[in-house]
Amino acid sequence: MANEQANIENSNVIRLPAELLYRQEIEALKKEDKGVVPPGWQMSPRAVLTYITGGKAGKLDITPKYIGNRRLVEMAIATLVTDRALLLIGEPGTAKSWLSENLAAAVSGNSGLVVQGTAGTSEEQVRYSWNYAMLLANGPTPEALVRSPIMRAMETGQVARFEEISRCASEVQDALISILSEKTVSVPELSNETSANKGFSIIATANTRDRGVNEMSAALKRRFNIIVLPAPSDLDTELSIVKKRVSEIAASYDLQASPPADEALLKVVTIFRELRSGMTLDRKEKLKSPGGVISTAEAISLLTNSMALSASFGSGEMTDADLAAGLQGAIVKDDDKDKLIWKEYLDNVMKKRGSEWRGLYQACKELSE
Repeated sequence: MANEQANIENSNVIRLPAELLYRQEIEALKKEDKGVVPPGWQMSPRAVLTYITGGKAGKLDITPKYIGNRRLVEMAIATLVTDRALLLIGEPGTAKSWLSENLAAAVSGNSGLVVQGTAGTSEEQVRYSWNYAMLLANGPTPEALVRSPIMRAMETGQVARFEEISRCASEVQDALISILSEKTVSVPELSNETSANKGFSIIATANTRDRGVNEMSAALKRRFNIIVLPAPSDLDTELSIVKKRVSEIAASYDLQASPPADEALLKVVTIFRELRSGMTLDRKEKLKSPGGVISTAEAISLLTNSMALSASFGSGEMTDADLAAGLQGAIVKDDDKDKLIWKEYLDNVMKKRGSEWRGLYQACKELSE
């Protein structure tokens, strides 16, 4: 395992898993941990909380992974101490997957046991499948069994993740009910079953915009503790989140551009909050909201893309033209409806905001015509 981690760290990977990206912090927390460590965990609940929300481990600063309501994080961690599964729900871009990954990394040291929910996800991806070449050659044997990430988590006493569970068909969701209730997976072909070891749990995520796709049954919901992750409650919190994540992503991609100025960050976050809420920040004017997702995650993506644009085709200093290009792509998803809403925002809101907004207004106006 150590050699595999070294190979990952030394290779030219785009994105490291949380347990490798923050390995120094995790090791420092484990070393300084004086709390009671639950069976199967690598650190105490208080140490997990410090890892997620930030703090100190000896002389090392622990960076916050989730900026928001601390009590929600405490509830999530407390859920994982029990035999209940955890369901994180919220609007797109509310850091559900990011929190899920970091919780798994802190608790188990492994965030990679993941089932990605889609319309094509099958029951076998939740339970187990077979290596059909070995199955045809030798019949059902333990060697031919292909364990799902959830089954592997049960065997090793780790946390498994189920992303976008509401995008899966009902029969796939129902396959989880017996696992969450009995904590076993039966393999009739081998006349045996796998029982979960201590430390096993499941963290699922669901998007509130997908609620009508495949609504979870009441029986499945009862087996989760459900925590709703809200969008950032105020402007300053969202600015902190965006600034931190843009800095981290820019460093990981080695973007040869200066970080966005505070003024640029404020403009982007202001635009997103206003279009998302359907009202200007001073609450004096109602606005129409675009059909797409105007989330914090989209703002982060917009700014990193603008940095890449500036580094590749500009001076490395982000300009209003770079920001305008990103805004156009992020907001105008439905060409006809969203384009009209964006033009109205430009003319009725941004144009009236004075000289400090004039450059961005003109750059956006040129692209929208």
